[in-house]
Amino acid sequence: MLNPINSFNKSGGVAVCAIALGGNIGDSYRILEEAIKTLAQTPGIKLQTKSSWYRTKAVGPPQPDYLNGCAILQVTMSPDLLLETLLATEQKFGRVRQQRWGARSLDLDLLLFDDLIINTPHLQIPHPRMVERAFVLIPLAEIAPDWVEPISGYVIKDLVKEVDCSDVELCSSY
Repeated sequence: MLNPINSFNKSGGVAVCAIALGGNIGDSYRILEEAIKTLAQTPGIKLQTKSSWYRTKAVGPPQPDYLNGCAILQVTMSPDLLLETLLATEQKFGRVRQQRWGARSLDLDLLLFDDLIINTPHLQIPHPRMVERAFVLIPLAEIAPDWVEPISGYVIKDLVKEVDCSDVELCSSY
């Protein structure tokens, strides 16, 4: 039997996925914008839309605030290959993994991939903590309010109503 994760899109099909972007080291706005451009120029990835940028309080150890947003991509690659591409993009922009939830130049998370539910040791879709995080749900609701999160069955615009949004601020200066 074929592994559906690895065999996805071998026939050239297109999937729609949602990613979260964030950073709090260096010029976060420039890094996030350049990361979006890099992904959009990657074979097998087409940028459909991106959210506004939001300033958010950091989760985890004491550190500077984050700049966060989301993007919707059309891809002709498997979830595994997309994850590898996201990780390689993080490294290109100086991401060093030293501390869980520590400060970082770029963080790219694969949130949703069509309506797939995947749970492997190295990949979980939907992202396991996305429904708890206002810094993910607010920008995602801006660009994909009616996307159904496949585990809960709720649309993003309803999930955002269930989280504390007080630490998420729209950045109008970008």
